[in-house]
Amino acid sequence: MAKKLDLINGCIDMTHGAGGKSMHQLIEELFLGSFQNEYLHQQNDQAVVPAISGRLVVSTDSHVVSPIFFPGGDIGSLSIYGTINDVAVSGAEPLYLSASFILEEGFPLSELKKIVNSMKKAQELTGVPVITGDTKVVEKGKGDGIFITTTGVGVIENPRIQVSVSRVKPGDEILVSGYMGDHGIAVLSKRQNLDFETSIESDSAPLHELIREIIREVPDVHCMRDPTRGGLAATLNEIAHAARVGMMIEESAIPIRTEVAAACELLGIDPLNVANEGKLVVFCAPEHAKRVLEIMQAHSLGRNAASIGTVREDRDTLVEVRSNLGGRRVLYWLAGEQLPRIC
Repeated sequence: MAKKLDLINGCIDMTHGAGGKSMHQLIEELFLGSFQNEYLHQQNDQAVVPAISGRLVVSTDSHVVSPIFFPGGDIGSLSIYGTINDVAVSGAEPLYLSASFILEEGFPLSELKKIVNSMKKAQELTGVPVITGDTKVVEKGKGDGIFITTTGVGVIENPRIQVSVSRVKPGDEILVSGYMGDHGIAVLSKRQNLDFETSIESDSAPLHELIREIIREVPDVHCMRDPTRGGLAATLNEIAHAARVGMMIEESAIPIRTEVAAACELLGIDPLNVANEGKLVVFCAPEHAKRVLEIMQAHSLGRNAASIGTVREDRDTLVEVRSNLGGRRVLYWLAGEQLPRIC
């Protein structure tokens, strides 16, 4: 009888990715045992799911965060929530996930077990199952512990829902669901030589239930995004550029924790360039903005939601910020790599 995986002292070795008995044991004892559902237990090279009525939405994302465990989360839950959010901001209902693991030789099985357990809890919390996956192992020194790629599939059943950057237009109000910059600062707080005192935790969270409530009452939302890499600044600039519009943002209206602002000042970075993993940006017609804001503020993930600005005509597609003192500055998207490996 084969020895069970040593999930306390054992480590990943090359045989765990070689396609033989060791790989089968890793999949069966760790992954199948955690991600229990009818599709995985078919043990095919793919998942066959029922036909879906509506418009399909598919998104994929790779997760390379360092460190892999950070205040408020880890690479496992982040990989589930991040892809669910990318599907949900289209107005879709997330249905299924796939997960691909690249593991480095020598990676502790105890840490892999923690990550898989975190993904299991995230799957149970969201109701979106991991139905297929893959595992590869690279030689020591040719990876960085663990990388996870997740792909999500969702469906938009209501034909009235048309959430797209192409619908953003002058006059739209811009809403955010809460504090900006929490995730990036939480990750930085655990980086080597950046151990500043902070109680900030990552905002990593699934947004699909909040989005479901918004869409149910206001199906005519124009555009939604989760401001991850590059933060709010990158998200606003991407949308302004794609929609060929400008924006005017009120600095005093943007929710930012005092601790995040202080940490950013210490590091010499703009909190609007710092990543989030559980926040939502919504563009909607002004007549719907009050109701969308009320829905956000009534939800646990949107209690600190705020209206932060408006879309305007501008052939130069500039995003401007009006300061607390009345001055104005252009909010540029990030040039270069300011905060590496935050998601």
